[in-house]
Amino acid sequence: MPDLRDHTTFRLGGPGRSWVRATTEAELVTAVADADAAGTPVLVLAGGSNLVVADDGFDGLVVQVATTGVHAEPDDVDAGPQCGGVEVRVAAGEDWDALVARAVARGWSGIEALSGIPGAVGSTPIQNVGAYGQDVSQTISRVRTWDRVERTQRTFAAGDCGFGYRHSRFKADPGRYLVLEVTFQLRVGALAAPVEYAELARHLGVEVGERAPLADVRDAVLALRAGKGMVLDPGDHDTWSAGSFFTNPFLTPEQAAALPDAAPRWEQPDGTVKSSAAWLIEHAGFGKGYVSGSAGERVALSTKHTLALTNRGGATTEELLALAREVRDGVEARFGVRLVNEPVTVGCSL
Repeated sequence: MPDLRDHTTFRLGGPGRSWVRATTEAELVTAVADADAAGTPVLVLAGGSNLVVADDGFDGLVVQVATTGVHAEPDDVDAGPQCGGVEVRVAAGEDWDALVARAVARGWSGIEALSGIPGAVGSTPIQNVGAYGQDVSQTISRVRTWDRVERTQRTFAAGDCGFGYRHSRFKADPGRYLVLEVTFQLRVGALAAPVEYAELARHLGVEVGERAPLADVRDAVLALRAGKGMVLDPGDHDTWSAGSFFTNPFLTPEQAAALPDAAPRWEQPDGTVKSSAAWLIEHAGFGKGYVSGSAGERVALSTKHTLALTNRGGATTEELLALAREVRDGVEARFGVRLVNEPVTVGCSL
């Protein structure tokens, strides 16, 4: 059986007990439904960009999502102010960044700031993937799924998906919904959506809230991500990661007030205060390139971004988790804030 390390961006993880590569929706549903009926544990694998898999692997059926298909309605729109928008239905197994590139080339705006994110389209609504001022919940109109409990297809409108920061109803009820297809509602035109992220705006030479050409936004995002080791490159160990390993914490006002004055704080509509996991990590003593002797030199924080834990080559999952625990516990000891991991753990835990 294939090793999961060959199918995850961390390049970590042992073998699956059995393996199915589903290239059609029918194959995908049948593989998962039959395994569920037989009581066989199932690991649904798409791009492998958000998984931390145990060194022992997965004692069950690995179902690799390899479905394809991108369908636009209307399918003959051209970039221009006369057009309002386009609905794009995308199979779960399609590569996410390839979809973004296609959208930019066709003049479809709304996901250009999500360029360079690894993984498959079907995974994006689960985490409500976001970056540089955009997240997929802003453009998703519906998500079609296989309900593994009711054993039937269910389609959820965006308002029923429970989207939040790196969250959705699909993440809240793990293992229940198998995403089959995601439908996006994108605007059509030569310009990107208004730029909402200050760093991206500076790179583009525009003000926050202003617009820029679609291709310029994609190029700028790819450059910014590459500078942080967030664009996959087989020759760059800083990209042997799951991107940001910890989510930004949401704190009570009291917790936020206890942080140093320089700590970032963004007040939220619900009364919580969002802070920066990267800032907390660095100021707890874990700088870029940090290596722990107890975790082994084969794992380290990225030399480009403190939020990314990386496999420097030949690492084990246990070594990676040891470093993750050290960082998490160090931040909690210094600031009283317990960080939460973003990647999904399989057969292991922090």
